[in-house]
Amino acid sequence: MIITTTETIPGRQVQEILGVCRGSTVRARNIGRDFFAGLKNIVGGEIDEYTKLQAESREQAMQRMIQDAEKLGADAIINVRMTTAMIMQGTAEILAYGTAVKLG
Repeated sequence: MIITTTETIPGRQVQEILGVCRGSTVRARNIGRDFFAGLKNIVGGEIDEYTKLQAESREQAMQRMIQDAEKLGADAIINVRMTTAMIMQGTAEILAYGTAVKLG
């Protein structure tokens, strides 16, 4: 599966647009991560626990988007974008979406 943020893929032609494909996940912080993040907040620096949580969330959203595109019979996903939104205090949704296409 070719995945790109661009509208085109060099050397390939889009034969058919299959539709929007998407994948999302909603994640919550946990008490252990919050405790260590609070300590880090006192001394400053990157909060590794949240960085890892966000990275895992992005990967899961991307994998779900790929699965959605595969169900549509896609060879590639173009114009891929990601967004995040807070659902409630301490939880956030990560959404990955793009255009599922057949290549020639």
